[in-house]
Amino acid sequence: MNASETVVERTAVAAVYPHIARYVRRTPVVEACGEDFGLPGLRLAFKLESLQAPGSFKARGAFANLLTRDIPAAGVAAASGGNHGAAVAYAAMRLGAKAKIFVPQVSSPAKVARIRAYGAELAITGDRYSDTIEACRDYVAASGAIDVHAFDRYETLLGTATVGLEVEEQMQADTVLVAVGGGGLIAGIASWFAGRGVRVVGVEPEGAPTLTYALAAGRPVNAPTESVANDSLAPASVGEIVFPIAQRHVDRVVLVSDDAIRLAQKALWHGLTTVAEPGGAAAFAALISKQYVPEPGERVCVVVSGGNTATLP
Repeated sequence: MNASETVVERTAVAAVYPHIARYVRRTPVVEACGEDFGLPGLRLAFKLESLQAPGSFKARGAFANLLTRDIPAAGVAAASGGNHGAAVAYAAMRLGAKAKIFVPQVSSPAKVARIRAYGAELAITGDRYSDTIEACRDYVAASGAIDVHAFDRYETLLGTATVGLEVEEQMQADTVLVAVGGGGLIAGIASWFAGRGVRVVGVEPEGAPTLTYALAAGRPVNAPTESVANDSLAPASVGEIVFPIAQRHVDRVVLVSDDAIRLAQKALWHGLTTVAEPGGAAAFAALISKQYVPEPGERVCVVVSGGNTATLP
């Protein structure tokens, strides 16, 4: 199946969900008053994927891969900015598999510490996420391990789509705001809501506009990778598999500044007592900075995608 033909069906997502539900948390949707964040009149809710055991939504894709693919004796390998590596390390620990994780030097100490705590072998290589991909590929070829891709693989999208499944069961949303890096989370959620009348809106840092560049070019292309969220939202380009899904089913993409992301982190802490890493706060930054302005009465769900940070706002 080539990238343009990849379809993530709701039936397939619903079928994999009971298997990963044994290992991942059904994270809460917390409703809040917009007034608490200086957003009067807004009907607002937060999907707190930051409460997953390894600290981000990435646990869903990790378990979907390890539970639906044959794992060789050599185990699994993953290239990651940090969150995906922690998730794969956690899933491997829970399932008794060997794991080797490749992260760049910009990966946060909190994420590196999680990977080590879960017992995976860790290799810190290169300056950016893109630098880890080749090292991981070489290791997979030499060892026989399987590569668990962070965003550009069907099984990963089955896992991320379960965020949408849960949101649909937990609330009636008109719009879901989702941070975009490689595109795995938004492609999964957009697949789940396709044709259901729910807008899925992508949010990217101004300094790492992977999907924005891809949509302008009509294909995945390299984008800048300079952002406060560069350890989670700054791969070189959006994924080949996820791009056509996003192209078909994502309503729009908005860009937010690093300052807005930092303000969103502070707002989540002071208004919701929730810790979010920069990438995890990016979706909320679209509301804080008014880059996304809801219509009157619009019910907005913000996905807080990760909380792996050692620094409180």
